Amino acid sequence: MATLQISLSDDLAKDLADSGLLAPDVIEATLRARLRTARIADLRTIWAGLVADPLEPMTNDEINAEISAYRAEQRHASGP
Repeated sequence: MATLQISLSDDLAKDLADSGLLAPDVIEATLRARLRTARIADLRTIWAGLVADPLEPMTNDEINAEISAYRAEQRHASGP
């Protein structure tokens, strides 16, 4: 588990403590929610880019070639 130290003004720290917002479980939940929101925003940006400029569909031969290349790469990475 990581330990973080932050600096806050005294009045803000008091208000947060009085509100129960400095409890570790509350801070963790708040940060996880913010991270989830940021990831969703990133996905929406990616989605908008794909809608604006869609990828060309691949043929079955292209898909099979990609799968074969990936498998060959995996075999090479795992050694002889």
